Amino acid sequence: MSRAMRGSPPRRYGFVLIDGYALMSMASAVEPLRAANLLSGRALFELTFLSADGGWQRSSVDSAFETLPLKAARPDFDVVFVVAGGEPMGYRDPRVLGWLRRLDRGGVALGGISGGAAILAAAGLLRARRFTIHWQHVDAMRARYPDALIERRLFVIDRDRFTCAGGMAPLDMMHALIAADFGAELARQVSDWFIHTGIRSAEAPQQLDATRKYELRHPALAAAVELMASHIADPLKLSDLAHLSGIGMRQLDRLAQAHFGKSAMRFYRGLRLEKAAELLRQPSLSLTEVAAATGFASPSHFSRAFKEEFGTGPGAWRQAGPPGR
Repeated sequence: MSRAMRGSPPRRYGFVLIDGYALMSMASAVEPLRAANLLSGRALFELTFLSADGGWQRSSVDSAFETLPLKAARPDFDVVFVVAGGEPMGYRDPRVLGWLRRLDRGGVALGGISGGAAILAAAGLLRARRFTIHWQHVDAMRARYPDALIERRLFVIDRDRFTCAGGMAPLDMMHALIAADFGAELARQVSDWFIHTGIRSAEAPQQLDATRKYELRHPALAAAVELMASHIADPLKLSDLAHLSGIGMRQLDRLAQAHFGKSAMRFYRGLRLEKAAELLRQPSLSLTEVAAATGFASPSHFSRAFKEEFGTGPGAWRQAGPPGR
């Protein structure tokens, strides 16, 4: 049982609601956390709803959440998510942007739901971070922020940034967060509670989920691979992967060896290096930034691992371009 499950204070999640936010996106984010509290019999998550002015904040269909004004909120959140719909590209409220910057300086992790990533970017809080946003805003984001590390994925977790595409995507991202903090079994119980048995990976819809992509049959191995995919920049230890997947380390390694022909951690490193090769296509990113974004402690360690995997160093690979291009 994790430390949090044994009785440490609940994780404090804040949700900054931007006028006109999509109700489905908001519900998909908060309902899994409510269910985790209910099913565990403990207050694992404490939820706070916020807005610039406080009061009832209306959604896309005129339903509303009652919110605290930002100035009245305690700053000791674990994660604060910005929930936005409509036209987030033009949002520039200095009170919200300044408050988010202060949270970042205080070490609070930040997230964006649906169009929320556009507001984080406007605050300068997505530099050298991988993120995603609702498909409707992708092209506009790329035009405004040509160096942005936007990915057309269901959700992206990059260190202290948690972003998802909205709609039903928050349900999948919260599944990953619940699994990371409290184990895959509780996450599965929450998904079953909402009859959401087809859990999608972070890389959906562009790629199949891990179970289908790698034709996995063992649920614990599938859970471990999902955890790997959502922890690229902040790699988990083998002991963490095994614990959160509900099996022992030796069994996880045996499963990985039988299915992939390599150890679990060797397979995990390959996933991170594949992501690094993808990021190297963006010349604005330094090798140091690519190394950090894929969980390597130093550029030299990254270069050695990359050369071992691909037969050439990252600098030479970038100069030559991807094979076959």
